[in-house]
Amino acid sequence: MAAPDLAEPAPGMSAPVAEGGDATSSASGAQLTLSALLHNRRAMTGAIVIIAMGLFCFAGPLLYHFSLSVNPTLQNNPPGPGSPLGTDQFGIDVLGRLMQGGQSSLELGFSVGLASTLIAMVYGAVSGMYGGIVDTIMMRIVDTILAVPTFILLIIVASMFTLSLPAIILILTALSWADISRLVRGQVLQLRPRAFVDAATSMGATRWRIMTRHMVPNTLGVCVVTATFAIADSIYALSALSFLGIGPPPPFADWGTMLTGGVDNLFNGYWWQVYPPLIVLVIVVVAFRQVGDALNDIVSGNRTSPVRRRARRRLLVVPMSSRYE
Repeated sequence: MAAPDLAEPAPGMSAPVAEGGDATSSASGAQLTLSALLHNRRAMTGAIVIIAMGLFCFAGPLLYHFSLSVNPTLQNNPPGPGSPLGTDQFGIDVLGRLMQGGQSSLELGFSVGLASTLIAMVYGAVSGMYGGIVDTIMMRIVDTILAVPTFILLIIVASMFTLSLPAIILILTALSWADISRLVRGQVLQLRPRAFVDAATSMGATRWRIMTRHMVPNTLGVCVVTATFAIADSIYALSALSFLGIGPPPPFADWGTMLTGGVDNLFNGYWWQVYPPLIVLVIVVVAFRQVGDALNDIVSGNRTSPVRRRARRRLLVVPMSSRYE
């Protein structure tokens, strides 16, 4: 006999809550979420900027050919024919370095955002679903990770070892998933008393099946929101490390490395070595945060949710940072 309809939330939809302002949605499934996204100006504006920047960084080199070899004869040339944004102190085309640096930054951002979200989704769901001593131990591990000052740890590690891009991705992922897992756990704890969970249990469903079939899909809204903030903060972290001179060594290039070299020459009048990477970095970070804020409004029903209330304590001790619990 088919189970009665117990108003189970559709996959991909956040379950409603009585109080606390967690991400919720009265939508039914991903189609309405996509529709809300398409009708949200902030989300679409940010998404268009992100897509345009991705095309600029990855498709741009196919149309604009440049050399990343050091050429002393072209040092510090101003913008002009052949070099629309001029050249840097090494004689390398600034526009070409913007494209190459953007590839590294976006690859790191999406890698950290995706990996940390997947880890947090599984970890938080297991913790919230099993509860008891399992939940207590898992949350103490999370508390320990959250107590680590991420950016200071990055500086210490970078000072001791030569960091590569994969190493930075691993470190940022290992230290950024804990925040998201607490949000996922909170969503699961709010779903556990629901009638559809009791019905599934009475019909013989295991906790693992309930978690994978019902719990995890209903946390996707919160996870997508936090992933966009994680991408922005990871890009910002890489740029900050490179700006301090402790990022990956040459020939690695990113926007922070360009800023470091450009600042040294700013007072010599070589403005084109500073402003292009600075503007691009700000635009990309703001675009991701705009998409995250818009998605947060959608999944929380335009109410202030924990994602927004706690969005100022992320992994950096800088104004653009945000942190989730």
